[in-house]
Formats: sequence, C-alpha cells, structure tokens
Amino acid sequence: MTRTCAHWVAALTIMTAALGATAQQVVDANYQPRVAQASYGSAQGPLVCIDGGHHNFHNIDGSFEPFGKLLRADGYVTRALSGSFGAAAVGRTLQGCAILVIANAQPTAEPWDSYPYPTPTAFTADETATLKAWVQAGGALLLIADHMPLAGAAAALAGAFGFGFNDGFAARDFQTEAEGQAAFAAPQMFERQNSTLREHPATSGRTPADRVERIRAFIGQAITLPAQARALLVLPEDFISLMPRKAWQFTLSTPKVAVGGWAQAGTLELGRGRVAAFGEAGMFTAQFTGPDRKPMGLNAPGAEQNPTFILNLMRWLAGSGVTTP
Repeated sequence: MTRTCAHWVAALTIMTAALGATAQQVVDANYQPRVAQASYGSAQGPLVCIDGGHHNFHNIDGSFEPFGKLLRADGYVTRALSGSFGAAAVGRTLQGCAILVIANAQPTAEPWDSYPYPTPTAFTADETATLKAWVQAGGALLLIADHMPLAGAAAALAGAFGFGFNDGFAARDFQTEAEGQAAFAAPQMFERQNSTLREHPATSGRTPADRVERIRAFIGQAITLPAQARALLVLPEDFISLMPRKAWQFTLSTPKVAVGGWAQAGTLELGRGRVAAFGEAGMFTAQFTGPDRKPMGLNAPGAEQNPTFILNLMRWLAGSGVTTP
C-alpha cells in the first residue's frame, strides 16, 4: 500500500469516527422537549425567524425541527424564512422578527466536494451590510456555522460583526490514526469546572434551576472574538483546527492550526441589538447519525443541559427590545 493510499484509509477511518457522513444524519422525529416553566404563554412569546433561503443545511422544516419544538414549548412563535436579506427586501423578510436564526447557510445546494477553495460566501455584500444595520437598530441574530465548508460560507457575515470564523474542523490534537479516531469520537464537553463554559446569562439563567454546569457539542469550528464580545464556549488548550481544502478530505498530513483558547461561541451587543455566534450546530438539534443511529444533539448523553442553555440564550437575545427593522 502506498503512502498516499495509507493516508486515504486513515482519513476515511477518522471521518467515520467523526459522527458519520452528513448523508447518515437523520432528524429525531420523536424528540419531545420538556420545559418545566415556560417563559411565555403558548404562542405568546417573541417571533423567532429561521433562515431557509440560503441553501441551509439546517432549517425549521428539516433537521432543525427539534430546535423549533423546544422554542415553541417555551412560548416562542417560529416562522420559516425563504427570502433575501438585501436592503430591497429585508423589510418584508424580517417583518415582525424579534430574533433571526441563521444555521449552516451554504453558497449552493451542490455537494461540498464541488465547492472551490476558499469556500465562497453564502451572503451578498448587500445582505451582510443590511443585516448588520438591522442588528444595530435592535434586531437579534443567532448565527450558527459548523465546520468547513459551513464556517467559510458564513465567514464574511460573521466578520461584519468582528467574529473570525475558521474554515476548518476543531478537535483535540492527534499524531496517529488511532489518536485521530479518539479525538473525533470522544464527547466534546464544555464545563464550568474547567472554565470552558463561561459565566453569562445563557449559563446562569433566571433562577438557580436554570444554571448550566456543562453542555455537549459535536465537532465544529473555532472562532476568534471581537474585543467587546463575551466568550460562551472556549476550546481547551490542546485543540487544533484541521484545515483541508475539501470538507472531510483530510489525512494525517493535513495542515493544523493551534486553536486552544479560541471560542466556539460568543456574544456581542451592538447598538441596540445583540448577536450570538456559534461554531457548532449539532447541539441545537436532535438527530441520529451513522448506521448504528447514535444520538447527536439534544437527545445525546451528556447534552441534558443543552435545552436549558439554549432557552437561556434565547431569553438573552430577546432582551434586545426592538422587533422590526
């Protein structure tokens, strides 16, 4: 076996360990959230609009439906969006929206291995400028972009708010194939006790019952934060970002960037509005992955406090006040 073939076998093995190929991810249609004390009466809360107009890998009618169920159980109203965020249309697209959620936007609906490198943006310059103005005027944005190529597709939009999205795969460093399998397969936990989960209204909540001690994530990207932002999730010191030219096509010689101490989530107050930027999307949904249907997301072991964390975060975002551009 040649060195190239050996590396390719290693890459396939590591990829399989890393939660399975995206085609093997299916939504947990039976997921039912439990909210002990809803923030609002049924359908009496703020309107949360979920983007579906940018070839989103996650949308409210598909793999993000468990996220929608959780929000509605807390009293929020949800709406799927399909339009542009450009200046000419944003007044109609975001009419009445208190919170806009953009999860895993893509530049096209084509397979990831067809994308050029670097990853093209999913948003026009007009959309990026308009969304920044909307936030400054009082809108609230939850921007979620997973590992490559999804991080790259949202990097320009994130950059408008000062967040740096790294178009790679964040994981514990490894030197051998076996270490790589372990790095990708091990649960990725953020905990108060080791300061990877930081103090914030999203972790402290309204009452002691809402206090979050740990949450689970599922392989995403690393983020740099603007100076005025607050870190929510911080990657451990031994983390690296694998930087392949094609998503999931990496070997043991794929370039690495040290990202220990970088964030995987942070928040920002800008003008009258608020932004929360996340580099991992699986924690917001409930899915099964791989041929053995391992739970991934809100339904997974170790993610028991993820729903509380998400609802705390949404309450913080809803505090921005103004609901229309």
